[in-house]
Amino acid sequence: MALPVRDQVKYWGIALALFVLVLWYLGDVLLPFVLGGAVAYFLDPVADRLERMGLSRVAATTVISLVVVLAVFILLIEVIPAVIQQLVNLIDTLPELYRQLRSFLATHIPSLFDTQSTTHQALQSFGETLRDKAAVLAQGVFSSAMSLINVVILLVIVPVVAFYLLLDWDRMVAEVDSLLPRDHVQTIRRLAKEIDNTLSAFVRGMGTVCLVLGTYYAVALMLVGLQFGLVVGMIAGAVTFIPYVGAILGGALAIGLGAFQFWGDWVSLGLVAGIFVVGQVIEGNVLTPKLVGSSVGLHPVWLILALSVFGALFGFVGMLIAVPVAAAIGVLTRFMVSQYRGSRLYLGLSTAESEADD
Repeated sequence: MALPVRDQVKYWGIALALFVLVLWYLGDVLLPFVLGGAVAYFLDPVADRLERMGLSRVAATTVISLVVVLAVFILLIEVIPAVIQQLVNLIDTLPELYRQLRSFLATHIPSLFDTQSTTHQALQSFGETLRDKAAVLAQGVFSSAMSLINVVILLVIVPVVAFYLLLDWDRMVAEVDSLLPRDHVQTIRRLAKEIDNTLSAFVRGMGTVCLVLGTYYAVALMLVGLQFGLVVGMIAGAVTFIPYVGAILGGALAIGLGAFQFWGDWVSLGLVAGIFVVGQVIEGNVLTPKLVGSSVGLHPVWLILALSVFGALFGFVGMLIAVPVAAAIGVLTRFMVSQYRGSRLYLGLSTAESEADD
């Protein structure tokens, strides 16, 4: 005999509360395991394909690990030092850029520097608020991602966790499936499949889109000659998973930096703007339809809300799990809505009886 609905809700509620408490108190400790799980989930289809080609699971996992280690090594040697150098140069250049911007505004919009004007007071207040928030954000990121877990340890644990999870992925899925409550196993499997399809389309698809666009922006901006093109391209590519935000943020940053570097050279400045226009055309008409599809079911506003809420509650780890949780909640919400539309609460007693008579 199945448990009453009230008891089921109670037990599942207790399990959810325990999960939230563990995430709250052990978020920083769980960071390498969450990252390792994400890497294993991302690479599992590749391992399955290699198995279909005749390799064993151990061989497939080993080949994937060697390729990933080689790619990371190349990044550490060739790309990351250049990115760090450009970031340092950008930080060193910011005071000069601010001085030039202030001089430009003082010449063309002198009212901004009238201490009695409402505009000046509003801008000053905004600047103070932005500075305070930036300090809080930097402190939070540092404390959550760096202080409790040494970077070296993180770089060692994540590949090890990812290797073993990828090696045992199919067996772990089968073991979890065997533990599902038998009365609801078909429903849970169907919902889990929908969640997996959503995550597959979004995480793997958008991850590829971000990588392709980030590479395109970085290379194109460097070819144009933008001084900090590599950094701007990486920033634009990293936030491309939020529609239009990557192009708007990266385009504004690139055009702003280009205005100081290419002022008067309107061809170069136009090329910088054109790079992001072309990037948006490629993303909207080629990359996203081909790699992500139109049935992901993650609305941009819902995604931003999930990232904000989970980031505020659980820090960096919260932001990592925000997308999977948002996808799961979206699927469960659609399931509950469909159940509600077929329930007596929605149809009404008379409607339900008439449909039963028919």
